[in-house]
Amino acid sequence: MFFDSWYDLWRIIVVGILAYAGLVFLLRVTGKRTLSKMNAFDLVVTVALGSTLATVLLSSDVSLAEGLLAFVLLCGLQYAVATASVHSERFQSIIKAKPSLLFHNGRFIGPMLREERVTEEEILAAVRSQGHVDLDKVLAVVLETDGSFSVLTGASPSGSSALRTVDGGTGIA
Repeated sequence: MFFDSWYDLWRIIVVGILAYAGLVFLLRVTGKRTLSKMNAFDLVVTVALGSTLATVLLSSDVSLAEGLLAFVLLCGLQYAVATASVHSERFQSIIKAKPSLLFHNGRFIGPMLREERVTEEEILAAVRSQGHVDLDKVLAVVLETDGSFSVLTGASPSGSSALRTVDGGTGIA
């Protein structure tokens, strides 16, 4: 239970070093986007890479070659999806969510709050967490494609909103 064999420990060290080196190499080859969290698909790939690394390290049933192939597959799929979304607006609309305007010019946008399943209290918490104490100075709160909140303060130079709204003011473009 506490110790099985020296072989198992050496296996973890050797496989860990090689798997880690292979993963770092793949991440450098496929670029920064592979570990970004721009949308849900990116997050899934990041979690899957971590899970695969843990499995390769701790399961003697999974060989180093199998683990490296899994890394290549995940990074390759992420690269292909990101590339396709850059070149095809239709594909991008399927893969990526659009940011949602939840609060604008002193008012909560009820239909978007309901659609995104966000409460007014969560908006207020996001405003506070970004260091704002006066809601009157907040121009807008946007739920970004990665699930984070952006709190925008101030107004555009013309005094109107700097946001471009779509769908009757229920989202942002």
